[in-house]
Amino acid sequence: LPRTGPRSEYYARGDIHTLQPLPWMPGVARIVGDGFVDSQPFDACPRQVLKRALARLAGRGWQLRTGIEPEFFLLQRGAGGTWQPADAHDRLDKPSYDLKSLPRQMDFLHTLHETLSACGLDVLQIDHEDAHGQYELNFAYGEALLSCDRLMLFKQAAHALAEARGMVFSMMPKPFANQPGSGLHFHVSLWQGEHGLFAADGDGSGLSLAGRQFVAGVLAHAPALCALAAPTVNSYKRLTVGESLSGTSWAPATIAHGPNNRTAAVRTLPGRFEWRVPDASANPYLATATLVAAGLDGITRGLDPGPGIGADLFTWTPAQVRAHGLGLLPQSLDEALDALEGDEVVCDALGETLTQEFLRLKRAEWVEFARHVSPWELQRYAAAF
Repeated sequence: LPRTGPRSEYYARGDIHTLQPLPWMPGVARIVGDGFVDSQPFDACPRQVLKRALARLAGRGWQLRTGIEPEFFLLQRGAGGTWQPADAHDRLDKPSYDLKSLPRQMDFLHTLHETLSACGLDVLQIDHEDAHGQYELNFAYGEALLSCDRLMLFKQAAHALAEARGMVFSMMPKPFANQPGSGLHFHVSLWQGEHGLFAADGDGSGLSLAGRQFVAGVLAHAPALCALAAPTVNSYKRLTVGESLSGTSWAPATIAHGPNNRTAAVRTLPGRFEWRVPDASANPYLATATLVAAGLDGITRGLDPGPGIGADLFTWTPAQVRAHGLGLLPQSLDEALDALEGDEVVCDALGETLTQEFLRLKRAEWVEFARHVSPWELQRYAAAF
């Protein structure tokens, strides 16, 4: 934005439908705002970007509904400034659904559940995930904009409740190299009134023709979408297939779809699909907006996603992936940014202002990382030559 003139003032216009008292801060309420500049919707406001995308669907009489599944860590600072799980006893080899660790964090988890329920979220479950100190909370799916607003409310509550207990709530994608990272999986369905447009049409995929075309668009634009769904340097430590503490990373690297296949970028299910690429650092508004653009492109062009893959893609070699005509997701932020810059559909969804600023800031992040000398490098090379 310029520093002078009418476009130098940015302000948020509150959406009265989002007004919500905050149970953990008596006397304080939250209202979600849309960005405006010079009395016009600000083209680079993430919520406005999503509203533009959803308006394209509304023009066809359609509505997108999403169920977003946040995974997160509860951490604390250890000796020498290192990070470690807040529960020092959380150390099973396979900690998923650990019924000993869960009770030790019951105060936080129960309070988080009660708090979100008081805010109108239908909390379905909370579980211990596949890494030490990692948890997942699921709430009911809903209209896409509302789902994003609810996710941001969840983050706001979880940060505050963890801090009050001397912990750090973290949605860093992969804080520990030898353990799975945190995803932000999207369950996606398209509706016309109360009719699900992705409902099965008898071809065995669990999706209608429109659903398959939407998925095909998501796969066609997967490299560019990765820049929004996995927007940090650390994100790409998660999107690498390999062994972890529990034996798998649970994060896709192959641009493929498959029926109930958690090793593919898109897991197809009856009447919906799960987009497994996003990680916990993603901006939900931008991830959803670009997903809509990619899916609509698939429908408009009548794209075919190809046959679903039922195999465990985590076991495939690069040669097997190539032999089946599949691609790999970007393996670095730099690669994802290159894909974004070359993808007109995804860039158009973001708009010129946001595209240029996003690329500028993320390129700077990548350069800063590339110039950083890590302890691993010093240990390996300092006395080697």
